[in-house]
Formats: sequence, structure tokens, C-alpha cells
Amino acid sequence: MRFLVIEGNIGIGKTTLAKMLAEEFNAQLVLEQFAENPFLPKFYNDQERYSFPLELSFLADRYYQIKKQVFNPDLFHSLIIADYFFAKSAIFAHNTLKDDEYRLFRQIFDIVFESMPKPDLYVYIHAETSQLLKNIKLRGRDYEQNISADYLDKIKSGYFSFFKQVSTFPILVIDVNNFDFVENDGNYQQLKHAIFQGNFNLGINRLILG
Repeated sequence: MRFLVIEGNIGIGKTTLAKMLAEEFNAQLVLEQFAENPFLPKFYNDQERYSFPLELSFLADRYYQIKKQVFNPDLFHSLIIADYFFAKSAIFAHNTLKDDEYRLFRQIFDIVFESMPKPDLYVYIHAETSQLLKNIKLRGRDYEQNISADYLDKIKSGYFSFFKQVSTFPILVIDVNNFDFVENDGNYQQLKHAIFQGNFNLGINRLILG
């Protein structure tokens, strides 16, 4: 495996898991730079006004980062682990933009997406919305505290709609309700084994842990 993607809904811990795996396997780590996006706090306070500039800025940022780090990998690392996939841009935009804005966004996205690298394995860490809300509250980012269960459900639906369209690389959906891979090393080892020891078919594969 050369290119591994770790994704999930807001609050699932995908970045933490990507960091843990990258450290253990001495992998090149590609992390989404969302904290530096000036539109994100504004978006959570006024979604209608700031959704379009937010999604366009994320699209540009993700494109340039992937172009720089995945197309030109570090020769000292045999594995690249990213905490997002480029298609995330379209998934979130579909849930935040008005129809006319999304049509324009999608035209731009489709042009770029064809040239983006595809992962050898795409892992989606899944938990119930109630657990995500607990995680969001616990990590305490001010701009995330207004995120609603309805918004998280829409994002989840967007991901699963995307998965149904994929036939060119394997997607592993791992259910981790009541499963703490951050604080519990046994849980982490079980999750790691599931990711690296499995033999997955193209398209959707599903696994329940915990």
C-alpha cells in the first residue's frame, strides 16, 4: 500500500488516527489545513453567507496541497497517509451550497478531480451522531459548538452517497461506536490490524469493531 486515506465525519478523530498511524509506520503525513481557513469560523456562524467562499477556498487549498505532497512524495517514506480525500470538497459543498452555487462548484470540481490521485485504501471511521456531538463538545473548538445533529447527518449521507459511486478503489467503513482507539491501546491495535491486514474488494467493505 502506497496511499492511505483516513476519513470520517466531524469529531470522529480521523486526524488523531492518521497521526498515530503515520508515527508508527514512519509515513509521510498529509493533514488538512482547516484551522488556517479564515472562512471557517464565519461559516459556522452564518452558513448561508459564507458557504460558497468557504467551499471554494477548501477546494483550492486541497488541490495545491495534494499536488505538492502526494504527486511529489517524500522519497524517505514509502507510505503516504492523509486525513482527507479530495472528494470531500464535493461532499460538503453539496450540503452547504445553494443549487446554482453547487452546479458552478461542481463544474470546477469535476475538471480537477479527474487528475487527482486515488488511494490504495480509503478508510471511513464511522460513529453515531450522538457520539460525534460528545466528541465535538469534548475537544472544545469554539467555532464547532454550534454544529447540529442535522448537519452531521447530512454530511454522513453525503459520504455514503459518494461511496456508492466508487468502483475504482476499496473503501473500508469501520463502525467504532463505544470504541476508543485514542486512549485504549488494545482498541487501537485492533483498528490498525483491520486496516493493514485486510484484503478488500473494490467499492464498499464494512467492518464493526467494539
